[in-house]
Amino acid sequence: MNNDNLQMENQQAIQSLKEIALAGIKEQRTARRWKIFFMLIFAFMFFLMVMAIKSASSMKDLRLTTADKYTALIEVKGVIMPDTAASAANIIPVLQEAFKDDKVKGIILQCNTPGGSPVQSSLIYDEIMRLRKLHKDKPIYAVAEDICASGGYFIVSAAEKIYANKSTLIGSIGVRMQSFGVVEVMKKIGIESREMTAGKYKALIDPFKPSKPEAEAHITKMLASTHEHFISAVKAGRGDRLKDNDDIFTGLFWTGKDAKKLGVIDEFGSIESVARDIFKAETIINFSPKKTLLDKLSTRVGVSIGSLLLEKEIPQAVLY
Repeated sequence: MNNDNLQMENQQAIQSLKEIALAGIKEQRTARRWKIFFMLIFAFMFFLMVMAIKSASSMKDLRLTTADKYTALIEVKGVIMPDTAASAANIIPVLQEAFKDDKVKGIILQCNTPGGSPVQSSLIYDEIMRLRKLHKDKPIYAVAEDICASGGYFIVSAAEKIYANKSTLIGSIGVRMQSFGVVEVMKKIGIESREMTAGKYKALIDPFKPSKPEAEAHITKMLASTHEHFISAVKAGRGDRLKDNDDIFTGLFWTGKDAKKLGVIDEFGSIESVARDIFKAETIINFSPKKTLLDKLSTRVGVSIGSLLLEKEIPQAVLY
């Protein structure tokens, strides 16, 4: 009996030791997993830090150059909207900085955009015109590259001269607002729109309801008003260089070669040729706003959601 008890106690002790050992192994595995997790987090943070430093170094103030004079470059690229690189909030501060810099001999506005918001385009245009009056001795020329259409042309028409390539697509002085109608489709699949509004024209452009003539008339009038604003700005900027041709303000666009004949551009040229041959300042310093990787990561989601909500709320008049 004593032997049996002793044997049982030994087995219990062995089992307890096994459990303790297994618990220790589990703890070690858990600790190892947490260690790996924290190492991955650390590696990711280190990667972000390196990228941020790299971005910051690429944004270094290149005006520390030994050149006595240089050409300032300001990029207007991509769609012109409040939340893009070509927004007024991004472009206006660097315009002001370039005009105030005593070492800047001339400013080149690099345009490569299909257009965008008439408000953003107008704000940038107005600021260029204001700065030109304040700094009459500092020229600002525009260089249109692949495409300089609609809102992009609105902006560059404020420049003293516009240069382009013979194959540049430029012009499109017009306004549009896009919508669609799915009334018949809704009927066929048996879906009824039940949107509730307060205000007779609150749902002015509802794709799920038949279009109303009075709504179309109102929108057409509104677009015409924006178009007139666009036309008057271009005429003020270009003056008598524009040829007397009704097609210029119809929304048509041209190659640089044909645009020159219409007075839509002044000469053929590139950023390098304008800096070298016109400004006589071959050193080009890019004043365009740059965002670090951290800036992009922190704003991308918010901007995307904000844009989506804005677009869903009401169709936007755009200069495309």
